[in-house]
Amino acid sequence: MNRGKIRCLILFFLLSLVVSAQDKGKAGPKEKTVKEEIKSNRQMRRESREKRKMEKAERKAIKKYHKRLQTKKVRKRMKSSRKSAARYNDNKRDFFLVRWFKKRKGRR
Repeated sequence: MNRGKIRCLILFFLLSLVVSAQDKGKAGPKEKTVKEEIKSNRQMRRESREKRKMEKAERKAIKKYHKRLQTKKVRKRMKSSRKSAARYNDNKRDFFLVRWFKKRKGRR
């Protein structure tokens, strides 16, 4: 009986050592504190904001260059076609006076 108790105690201690050894060795990445996480999120937002500003400025420069190549007459035509395209895409009809007085094809 005494040997059985000793064996149980030794087995219990060995198991507790194995279990505690698994807890101590963390193989994963180190967890961030709340302040570090907030700081890294702020930095990422700042970088993405700067990237968006750069892309927007680049698109604006391209559009300005393209516009500069056109004559005044062409720019005016582009503006009117852009407005009519926006109206068409929004599924809105033309102004009622325009519809009343425009020339119709195939009218007798």
